[in-house]
Order: sequence, then C-alpha cells, then structure tokens
Amino acid sequence: MVKSVEHKEESSASEKVILGRITGVYGVKGWVKIFSYTDPMESIVDYRPWYIRPENRKKSPWTKVSIEAGKRHAKTVVAKLEHCNDRDEAQAYVGSEIAIELNQLEELRGSDEFYWHDLIGLRVINQQGIELGVVKKLMETGANDVLVVASEQAVSDAEGAEKEYKERLIPWTMHIAIIAVDLEQGVIEVDWDPDF
Repeated sequence: MVKSVEHKEESSASEKVILGRITGVYGVKGWVKIFSYTDPMESIVDYRPWYIRPENRKKSPWTKVSIEAGKRHAKTVVAKLEHCNDRDEAQAYVGSEIAIELNQLEELRGSDEFYWHDLIGLRVINQQGIELGVVKKLMETGANDVLVVASEQAVSDAEGAEKEYKERLIPWTMHIAIIAVDLEQGVIEVDWDPDF
C-alpha cells in the first residue's frame, strides 16, 4: 500500500513533507479550500500544526499556522486557520503549500506500506536487470496508484548520440508489477517490459 504524501524536502530547521495546497477561499468567515495529497483526503486536517509558504517561492521560509477546524466538503476539504477571520485574510493564503514536519507522520505498520515521498527518486529495475529509470512522481487513478518513471536514453543518429527522454507509467500493484522495494538500496524491482 502506498500512502499519499507528495514529497519531502530539507529545511534548515527540519525536514518538511508537503501534504497539499490552499486553492481558494470558502465562504466569508476566513475558511480556505484545500487540495489534499493525503489518503483519505480529509485526514490532512488531523495533522497539526501546518507549515505554509507561497507555492511559487520555494526559497521562502515556512510559516507555522494553527488550524481551528477542518472537514471534508463535497469533493474538497475546507479548513479554518487561526486568526483568519474573513474572506480577504483567507485570500492571502491562496496558492500556499501545506507541509508538516516529517516526524509528524504516523509510522507505517506493514512491510508493503510506503509513503509516496519515500519512493520518489528510487531507481526502477526490471527482473532482467534492465534499468528503466527513476521514479519522478506518483499519480492516483481510479484503480490503483501509478509510478511515473523517467529515463534518458542515448539514441544514435547520423550526427552522433543524443539523449531521448522516456516516461513509463507502471501500476503500483504489489507482487504483480511491483516485485520488491528496497529503500536502503534505493531500488524498486518490477515485472515490466522495457519496451512499454
């Protein structure tokens, strides 16, 4: 099982894990709409405190915020941030990433459970020993999660070798397409044809 938490990054204070982003305002009393990477999506409000920063300013410091309330609302999640009491104050948060400290994540119980951020950057090798690329991200689909594996391959032409970018979509189906995950070695072994 793969737990949906997008990715982690180093901070001068501690590692942060991005759980979602603020996408809009909800009502006139300071509530915001949340796009959540957690599964289930409403569990994002269970993590407290949040750290936020503008999504387009990756070098900006994280700001710690407290949540007064949060809930699932139709196909989204809404939250009320402390000291955010009207629509204009809420609008200032739109476009912010939401993160928590890495140590706030619950410990996984099973040997086949992983957080998404643990898989990003792992090398993917098939059973014949052919390296297929590196996990760039994961996608949620209706049936199962999907690894997006990217590689660059040398391609010869009349003027010499050039790099060609190739992307593979491999379903996260343990013991079917996904044979083994070795976090220490940084490798995922898959049953996958390199031509796909």
